[in-house]
Amino acid sequence: MKKRLQLIGVLFVLLMAAMPLRAQNNPYVDDKLIHFGFYMGVDMLSYHIQENDSVTQLGMPGANGNVYHPRTVSVGAGFEVGFIADLRLSRHLSLRFTPGLHFGERSVTYKSYTTDKVEGTREGNKPSLLTIPVSIPLYLKWSAEREVNYRPYVIVGGGVQVECFRDKEKVLLHKPFDAFVSAGFGCDFYFRWFKLCPEIKYQIGFLDAHVPTSAKQENAWGIAGDDHFYSDAIKKMTHQQLSIVFNFE
Repeated sequence: MKKRLQLIGVLFVLLMAAMPLRAQNNPYVDDKLIHFGFYMGVDMLSYHIQENDSVTQLGMPGANGNVYHPRTVSVGAGFEVGFIADLRLSRHLSLRFTPGLHFGERSVTYKSYTTDKVEGTREGNKPSLLTIPVSIPLYLKWSAEREVNYRPYVIVGGGVQVECFRDKEKVLLHKPFDAFVSAGFGCDFYFRWFKLCPEIKYQIGFLDAHVPTSAKQENAWGIAGDDHFYSDAIKKMTHQQLSIVFNFE
């Protein structure tokens, strides 16, 4: 991940060096009432986990005698691609609709207080979540004054996510619907025929994404062996996502 960020930084420097300093490209592109585009980007995915109090207080052990306590969520890498529709509201403000498809996976690490050791993710039926949601967000974009071929901006908004794929045999399972708020910043770079807009944004879900063991049992999904104790250790989890996105408009 560090190498990827370094590569993105180098691309930014080369991009700015390649831009003309005086000639203004696409001088009237921002005057359009509606314009369209597409985007692609990389995501750094995580969860905020709230531990189940009953596990902490009662020390509910698994079949192997261990008491499971979720401790960390390893940051997973993801990819996103989508469509942009931008409606001009004023000289500096626009409304943006950016539906997209995301691919990513997160893994949870547990600590056993019984054996006093940390258990990482396992192969096969491991405590991890593969997510492929369709994201439907709406943003307000505020842009500063244009300086030749640069124009910085900030965005704020929110939306919903609907899962396209759920592996019900996994130890952990994500609910099919989630809602989130998001904020970020970026910069429009004007070229002769299009705008390239690198953007960094942070997204926080505010609904509980965890499917408890009781819900799995009611739907006859079930979990093999003592794996349900990994699920029981979690009371609530909400998703978090940091994205580096490249918009082409």
